[in-house]
Amino acid sequence: MVLIAAAVCTKAGKTIVSRQFVEMTKARIEGLLAAFPKLIPAGTQHTFVETDSVRYVYQPMERLYMVLITTRASNILEDLETLRLFARVIPEYCRSLEENEIAENAFNIIFAFDEIVALGYRESVNLSQIRTFVEMDSHEEKVHLAVRMTQEREAKNKMREKAKELQRQKMEANKRGGKGGFSSSTGFGNSTGYNPTPVVGDVSNISNDIKPPSYTVQKTTAPARGMKLGGKSRDVESFVDQLKSEGENVHTPVLNNVAQPGHKAPAIKQEMDGVHLRSEEKLVVRMGRDGGVQSFELLGLITLHIGNEQWGRIRVKLDNSDNRGVQLQTHPNVDRELFKMRSLIGLKNPAKPFPLNTDVGVLKWRLQSTEESFVPLLINCWPSETGDGGCDVNIEYELTHTDLELSDVNIYIPLPMGSKPVVSECEGNYTHEAKRNQLIWSLALIDSSTKNGSLEFSVPKSTPNDFFPLTINFTSKSTYAKIKVTDVLFVDDDSPVNHNVETVLFPDKYEIV
Repeated sequence: MVLIAAAVCTKAGKTIVSRQFVEMTKARIEGLLAAFPKLIPAGTQHTFVETDSVRYVYQPMERLYMVLITTRASNILEDLETLRLFARVIPEYCRSLEENEIAENAFNIIFAFDEIVALGYRESVNLSQIRTFVEMDSHEEKVHLAVRMTQEREAKNKMREKAKELQRQKMEANKRGGKGGFSSSTGFGNSTGYNPTPVVGDVSNISNDIKPPSYTVQKTTAPARGMKLGGKSRDVESFVDQLKSEGENVHTPVLNNVAQPGHKAPAIKQEMDGVHLRSEEKLVVRMGRDGGVQSFELLGLITLHIGNEQWGRIRVKLDNSDNRGVQLQTHPNVDRELFKMRSLIGLKNPAKPFPLNTDVGVLKWRLQSTEESFVPLLINCWPSETGDGGCDVNIEYELTHTDLELSDVNIYIPLPMGSKPVVSECEGNYTHEAKRNQLIWSLALIDSSTKNGSLEFSVPKSTPNDFFPLTINFTSKSTYAKIKVTDVLFVDDDSPVNHNVETVLFPDKYEIV
C-alpha cells in the first residue's frame, strides 16, 4: 500500500486539513480533492472511487468526508482498515465534526496522521498509542516542574517568615512609642513599609485578632525611608497583591468587625487553622484485550497542611498493613529511623515545626507488577462478529479487591464512526455520545455486594477492533495500599492533636487495549 495523502474536506471539495506523505504540490492536492466529490456516483453504497491515476477511499462524517488518496495498486482491504483508524482520530481531538472545530485542532490532527503513516506506508499503531505519542509526555519535564514548584514554595515560605519578622519589629516599635523605624530594603517594595498579619495565609482575621494602635503621624522634612505608621490598609493590600501576583491564593481581608454579606470568616479560619492530611493514590493500569497485565503501577502520597503555628511541632502516626511489597520513601527532612521503628512521621530536628499554610509531602509509596491479582477491577470485552457484517459485544466487570468501594464508575467504549448501538442488557446506566462516537457504561457504586456486572449491545457494520481501547474512570475513598493515618501527636508529650484526614484513590490511566 502506498498512501499519497489523507485529508478532511467538505462535500463540495473544499480542503480543511490535508497531509501529504509523498512529494506533491499544493495545487495538485487541491485539484485532486476538488475533483473528488464530482466522482462519487449517486445512489451507491461504495466507499471508494477510482480515476486513471489514483484511488479515493472515503468515509462520510456528517457534512464532511474523511478521504485517503492512494495508488490504484494498493490493497483495498488495507486501505479500508487504515481509513477507519483515520476516522477515529478526528473525534479524539475535536468536540464536534464541524469545519471550524477541525480547523482549530489542525495541528493535533496532522501530528496524529503522521503517527499512522510514514513515507506512504501504514505504521503498526492503534488509537491508544497514537494518543500517547501525540501527548509527548516527558518524565524530565515532570521532574523539572516538580523542582520548580518546590523552589516556589520555599520562596513563599521565606516571604512569610520575613513578614512575621517585620511584624514583630513593628509591634516592638509601637511599644517604644512609635519612634522605631527600619529600612525597606528587604525586597517587599521601594521606600515604603507594610504591615502584614501574623499568619499570612489567613488574612481574613486582620480585624478580629489584631487591634491597630492609635498614634499621630508627624510631618518631617527628612526622606521617608522607614515604615509609614498608619498605612496599614494600603500596606496590607500591597502585600496581598504581591502574593496574588506570585500565584498565592489569599482570601480578601475583612477590615472591620461587621459581617459582610456572603463572608464566612470563622469557617475559613477553622479550615486553615487545623491539621489536615491528604492520602492520595493514583493507579496506572494497562491490560490486553485477550487478558494479561501489560503494566500496573500504584503511586501514593501523603501531604500535610498546617494552618496555625501552635500545631507545627507534631508527629503523624501511621498504620501500615500492606503485605504486597509497597516501596516507601519519606521526605529528606523526616526522621527515617523514627519512621522505621515506630511508624511515626516527624522531623529530624524535633524543635523545628513543619512549614505553615502549605501542602508538604511527607511520605510517598510505589507498587509495580504484571500480575493480574494486583488489578482491582477486571474488564472483559468480548466482541463477536455476526453474519451481517456487525458485532455483538459482551462486556463484564469483576471487582477482585472486595475491600474497595469504587464510586462514579464510567467505562468508555469507542464505537465506529456514525454507528448507533442497540443495548439489550445493562446493569447500571449507559449513554451514547454520538459526537464522540462512544458508549459510556456508568455504575454509581461497585463494592462487595455488586462486584460483578455485564453489558450487552450490538453494532451494525463494525469489526472487533472498533471497540478498543476501553478506558475506565472512578473515584474511591478506600486505600489500596492499606497505609492509613491513625493519629497526630504533639512532639513534647505525645498528646493527641485534632486533625482531619482526606483519602482518595483514582485512576490516572486505566485502559484495556
